[in-house]
Amino acid sequence: MVYETIKYEVAEQILTITLNRPEKLNAFNSLMEREIVDAFDRADGHNDVLAIIVTGEGRAFCAGADLSLGADTFDRDVRRGPVKRLPDGRVDYSDPSVSDGGGKIAMRIFRCLKPVIAAVNGPAVGMGVTMQLAMDIRIASDAARFGLVFSQRGLVSEGASSWFLPRVVGIAQALEWSYTGRIFTAKEALAGRLISKIVRPDRLLPTARALAHEIVDKTSPVSITMIRQLMWRMLGADDPMEAHKIESRSMYSRGRSDDAKEGIMAFLEKRPAVFKDRVPADLPDFFPWWTEREYR
Repeated sequence: MVYETIKYEVAEQILTITLNRPEKLNAFNSLMEREIVDAFDRADGHNDVLAIIVTGEGRAFCAGADLSLGADTFDRDVRRGPVKRLPDGRVDYSDPSVSDGGGKIAMRIFRCLKPVIAAVNGPAVGMGVTMQLAMDIRIASDAARFGLVFSQRGLVSEGASSWFLPRVVGIAQALEWSYTGRIFTAKEALAGRLISKIVRPDRLLPTARALAHEIVDKTSPVSITMIRQLMWRMLGADDPMEAHKIESRSMYSRGRSDDAKEGIMAFLEKRPAVFKDRVPADLPDFFPWWTEREYR
């Protein structure tokens, strides 16, 4: 796929996805939605992509939805054509046309097999924030600004952020930012644990790449994929026994792997490990252990 709204660049086993509509402050449109989903599909199928960085071109990370349609921007019937109706005339909310674009992005990132780092270079508003929540680590430039502005637009939380945001920052902070819809600084985002680090603008991508290299150069790709899914999936588990069951299967599988043998011998021999297992090629036979949910 030739991309028009994003850049897809792989170097040293690290993929950088750059939102690339700088003249629109990288605002989302339907084409960007499709291209981001395609980029993550492509990355998951690529054995030699071991980490992903997402950033923005120009002075913004993402200004949210493209508002060029004016008042009808969020009217799905106008944008996509009338949604399906039930025999009694009520809306059929299971129609995929009702599914919000930010949610499609968040769910695709949630399902990703590779670790994902957000490098927030500038303003991130609405979907520009919610798309980050399914990413694993968020680093920001001191020029970054954030805003969950939905309440000020007569809208509601989207991008599955009502699930992600309280888990990332806690319910009280999530509600404060969502109720007020105000723009807040990178310092406030750091204090609220939305991001983990603030750096100078010129150090943002080098810092993100250094972190990605720390993962890529020193760890087993299969282990990282398993850990990522264990951590995210267990946020919704109803009992720690669910974690124990899957961790036990995972430890059994990985304990017998060449990577585990290499990791132990490298430690004993005081040398860097060379892990050869790749994702998705060498994932265990019980992966995935969950049934993927569909929009209904």
